[in-house]
Amino acid sequence: MKVLVVGSGGREHAIVHALAKSPKVDALFCAPGNGGIAAEAACVDIKATDVEAMVAWAKENAMDYVVVAPDDPLALGMVDALAEAGIPAFGPRKNAAVIEASKSFSKDLMKKYNIPTAKYEIFTDMDAALAYVRAQGAPIVVKADGLALGKGVVVAQTLEEAEDAVRAMMGDRKFGEAGARVVIEECMTGPEVSVLCFVDGTHLSPMVSSQDHKRAYNNDEGPNTGGMGAFAPSPKYTPEIARICMDTIFRPTVDAMAAEGRPFQGCLYFGLMLTPDGPKVVEYNSRFGDPETQPVLSLLDTDLLDIMCACTNGTLDQLDIRWKDGAACCIVMASGGYPLDYKKGYPISGLDSVGEDVFVYHAGTKLDGDTYLTNGGRVLGVTATAEDLERAIARAYDAVKGISFQDAHYRTDIGRK
Repeated sequence: MKVLVVGSGGREHAIVHALAKSPKVDALFCAPGNGGIAAEAACVDIKATDVEAMVAWAKENAMDYVVVAPDDPLALGMVDALAEAGIPAFGPRKNAAVIEASKSFSKDLMKKYNIPTAKYEIFTDMDAALAYVRAQGAPIVVKADGLALGKGVVVAQTLEEAEDAVRAMMGDRKFGEAGARVVIEECMTGPEVSVLCFVDGTHLSPMVSSQDHKRAYNNDEGPNTGGMGAFAPSPKYTPEIARICMDTIFRPTVDAMAAEGRPFQGCLYFGLMLTPDGPKVVEYNSRFGDPETQPVLSLLDTDLLDIMCACTNGTLDQLDIRWKDGAACCIVMASGGYPLDYKKGYPISGLDSVGEDVFVYHAGTKLDGDTYLTNGGRVLGVTATAEDLERAIARAYDAVKGISFQDAHYRTDIGRK
């Protein structure tokens, strides 16, 4: 099969790396891809959000299957457009991708179908939102309704911080139209866990659990980022909690989307908080998470293309999906200054120095001759596997120490909690 992966980050490199192992893949492409992806797939210079050009290229080049990985093209309806062109794809259609594209939609869905989540209110008027924040007090959570590159959530510890977040989103339009409407939630407490699920519209199969680290600096301090590292599985996610989540969250969500006429096919990401009152949904994503995908797919022991095609064809229940024993850890090496101002174009050295149980996923790199250069905020996802989490973390950090580029920044406490 000729397969195209849409996207350019570390998540896409992890997907490409997994698909490259499939004996069914004859030719692998990625648009637009990055420097590291180019070693495993032919990169095509088309923006991930250019639906018309992407579909036209896929049609002209007779792609048998397309994996739409990022949130923006899913929300724009790329899977729908591919279907109209007769090309099967992995990912939800536009009317199902709304579960991530609109937080107000997902919160109202959970309320309607009694899926446990934080108490909330939705606002389109800034003064009303500010009045609500003052009445509720802090800590409180302020979320931009639309897509904001994973950065549209502020967990405000003070009233001033909450008010500043509301003004930035609704008044200053920090995230454009994504912040025209905001969701304001109670602040839940407890360990966070991410569980990605393969879904075929009716059936679902959870992947191994994982935990992301969103804050830029150690001890969960600093601004929110797209993710500074992740590990899998989470020791907090016990078999009993997994059973509760399946019964009260995963299955009800898939059934709710089907009941609403929005059957979900693809990867449905559940961001969970294990509160004193039981597991609750923090957020949904309509695609693989980044950097959770890197450690999670490192533990997959079944052909990823088979699983993806089963999600598209509605035959997921016919597959026996297997996972490797052990654990995986991904450390993100970022450009100094990320997620705010940072510079690009620095040479990267030491990529050949990593051990056999380590793989370096490229997120923001480009190839200049034989040299990899930094080309984004998150540059690399150094990912190690081992028989247990402690060894996986140690292996990943050992590998990180051998890789360098100017102003490289990474957290030194991934998985330490």
